[in-house]
Amino acid sequence: MATPDSYRSICEKFNVGRATALKCVRRVVNALEILAPAFIAWPNEERSMVIRNGFFATSNFPNVIGAIDGTHINIPAPHDHPESYVNRKGHHSIQLQAVCDHQCKFIHCYAGNVGSVHDQRVFRLSYLNEDIHNPSKFLNKSHIIGDAAYTLQEHLLVPYRDNGHLTEKQKNFNFCHSSAKMAIERSFGLLKGRFRSLLTTLAMERVDLIPKYIIACCVLHNICLLKNDDFPSTVELLPEAVQYHDQVGGNVAVNRLGVIKRYDICEYTTYY
Repeated sequence: MATPDSYRSICEKFNVGRATALKCVRRVVNALEILAPAFIAWPNEERSMVIRNGFFATSNFPNVIGAIDGTHINIPAPHDHPESYVNRKGHHSIQLQAVCDHQCKFIHCYAGNVGSVHDQRVFRLSYLNEDIHNPSKFLNKSHIIGDAAYTLQEHLLVPYRDNGHLTEKQKNFNFCHSSAKMAIERSFGLLKGRFRSLLTTLAMERVDLIPKYIIACCVLHNICLLKNDDFPSTVELLPEAVQYHDQVGGNVAVNRLGVIKRYDICEYTTYY
């Protein structure tokens, strides 16, 4: 996981057969997947308070308990329906959607969608789409933040679309929002920097096993942060390019509470 090395090279180094190496990796990945709920968990009320204070201290954006985004894990062209896996950059990939806290720990991970699927579609397919409407998950007016690829909702705030006529308060809102959202970009940078098999092209042909492998790396990422395992972040990943598609179906009316909440934060929060 830590190197983009091949099974052939690893088998030669450790003097084991390819089948043995594959079996070992799959056993570890399966074990880590079982442990995932213990290490990738939505924060309780006490932890939410700590996260909100952490985000506010670094960005001055109130009541944030997580930042959401997606990233692509490049893979070799699959044998079945390879065209479905081609992302907007022309690479074959599997997507990882994640939410992190202010310390770059993942509190939600969802992997497995093909690269051609839009971020909002991935969100709708994940169980977070149901949790986003659950008040017990967002206590004390809390919310997560995401980029303009997502739809504005009461518990998912996105920036104002820059049409060239934003007010100063709206520009300040977007600046603080962007500052808070940098946490998820740092999380992906640390994840792919530490587990470099995810950074280049993941050398796996079984697409049904790739999501488990990605989640296993996310579990190890959280364990490393919990154990204060120091790691020099030498990989600076630029944020994924966002496709600014207008959402269909009158979302302003559907997500009226989100519009009101974003307006209140924009107008009545003091920015420094």
